[in-house]
Amino acid sequence: MTDKKIGFGAEYNPTKFDHPTLAAIYACWNDKRGARKMPSRADIRPSELKDHLGWVIMADVLPGAEEFRYRLIGTLVTQYFLAETTGKTVSEAFARMNDTVRDAVLAVMRVVARDGVPLRASGDANAFAVGFEEFDALFLPLSDDGETVNVILHAFVFDRPDVLMARQIAKSNGGKLVPRAKKDNAA
Repeated sequence: MTDKKIGFGAEYNPTKFDHPTLAAIYACWNDKRGARKMPSRADIRPSELKDHLGWVIMADVLPGAEEFRYRLIGTLVTQYFLAETTGKTVSEAFARMNDTVRDAVLAVMRVVARDGVPLRASGDANAFAVGFEEFDALFLPLSDDGETVNVILHAFVFDRPDVLMARQIAKSNGGKLVPRAKKDNAA
C-alpha cells in the first residue's frame, strides 16, 4: 500500500487484492462457499486463518440488519483504532469518533448483510477522522441458512509501520491523534 489513496472507495464482488491477507481470507471464504452464495460461520475455522487473525473482525448481524455486534476483533485492528471494542455494536465502537465514520461502516455492513455479496472498501481514513491512516478492508457475508447473512467476516489491513509510528506519537501527546502531514507528491 505505497500509493496513497484520497477519499474512499467501495467495490462489489472484488477478486483482486494488493494485500496478501485480503487475498488469503477471500480465497478461504470462496473455497468454503463452493457452489453456494456464501459459506456459514461453521465453515470458517480460525486455524485456517491463523496467520491473518490479527487483521480479522467478525460481527454478528443484529435483527433487522441495521446494527452489528463485534464478536471478534484482531489485535492489529485494535492497535489501529486504539480501542478494544469486542462485544460492542458498531455504533458503540465508533461513538468516540465523528458520525461520518460510524455511518460509513454501518452503510457498508448493511449492504453486505442485505445483498449477501462481498464488498471491498478502501481509502484514506484521515478524511473521516484525524490521525487515521490509509486502509483496505474486505467484508464477507456468512449465513447459517444459505440466504440470510447472520455474520460478517471482515478483514481490515493498513500500513502497520506508519500506523504504529502515529500511535507512538499519539502516546507521547497524551493519547491524542494528530493530523498527519501531507506528503509532497513532487518529491
